[in-house]
Amino acid sequence: MASAQVIPVEIIERKIYLLRGSKVMLDSDLAELYQVPTKRVNEAVRRNPTRFPADFMFQLSAEEFANLKPQIATSSLTHGGRRKPPYAFTEHGVAMLSSVLTSERAVELNILIIRAFVRLREYLATHKELARKLEDVEGVQKDHGAHIQQIYGLIERLLEPAPDPSKRRIGFT
Repeated sequence: MASAQVIPVEIIERKIYLLRGSKVMLDSDLAELYQVPTKRVNEAVRRNPTRFPADFMFQLSAEEFANLKPQIATSSLTHGGRRKPPYAFTEHGVAMLSSVLTSERAVELNILIIRAFVRLREYLATHKELARKLEDVEGVQKDHGAHIQQIYGLIERLLEPAPDPSKRRIGFT
């Protein structure tokens, strides 16, 4: 498994996108990681359509692909680039892909990719918990905010110089 371990999980995580409410990886990114042509990945999928239902894999619309292009490196059509929008594989689709692509590298990489999906899920869960705790602190701060303002007001009044007592004149006016 040493060959796939060379790829840091962080690199795999950068190739995971959020599309249609799912975390997905594109066929071209998977092919690059597996070190096979993209057409080989898509060919394996076409030969096994029952293994890839809609919740495992879908093809991007032209609009989704256009919106995603600035985030990914794509070559232009005039230089042999993509002619059709890519396929996007969910975590389950990536796992299924390992049963279709039977190379040792595909199996090793799928383990790393699944770990990357799990890390992202844990990361998001941690941030949700942190956001909830921050909301709790803000709620407490709002409750105490009025009291703190009153204390500041009293302190400011105490710091103001005392008014000069009116001097009584001695003698006749």
